[in-house]
Amino acid sequence: MTDYKTDIILYELKRMRDFFTSVIKIIPDFDITNPKLLPYGLKPHTRSVSWIVEQVIVQQAKFNREKLGVKNVDFDLPDTCLHDCVIEESDGSKHYVNVKITNLKTKATKNDLSAVEKLFTQYTVKKKYRLTYVIIEFTFDNTMIKLESDSVHTFSPQFIPIYVNPRNDKVQAKFKHTPIVRSRKKFLKELKNNSKSITL
Repeated sequence: MTDYKTDIILYELKRMRDFFTSVIKIIPDFDITNPKLLPYGLKPHTRSVSWIVEQVIVQQAKFNREKLGVKNVDFDLPDTCLHDCVIEESDGSKHYVNVKITNLKTKATKNDLSAVEKLFTQYTVKKKYRLTYVIIEFTFDNTMIKLESDSVHTFSPQFIPIYVNPRNDKVQAKFKHTPIVRSRKKFLKELKNNSKSITL
């Protein structure tokens, strides 16, 4: 059984999945650059295009905000933020979102999400802060990026299987995983218990 706070998270995960699915339907594919500049195409490495593609998605969300039914999309944020955009609803409520892309054709592995200390501090200091990760799958075709609107999924760091990489103190998780619905208090406790290199 979930409590009302975890129910809010579950609602937000669905809301942001639906929202970004609508964004991707507006921009299903695009050239990442002039094909004449890269006549042999791009190597299919996510890291080579991730920031640009994520910016295209977020900026298109802001540009089409009225059509998408939200008040604002703010992405003018410090690099130190856990989230890279804030989606504001018409009623003033806000979603703190980190957009990530992943290549549909690559094998699923654990990915760095955030420094454990940063995540722990944010969730401790800001009692109402809730981060949503939005994962969007894509494929390459030379310089063309194709986004998969039927492969948008979301997750909360509060519900991930907790694993902290001892080599870099970052929380890691597979983008697709079975969520573990837990309270904020239990989430913070597990972060503490799984961080070996730093004292939280």
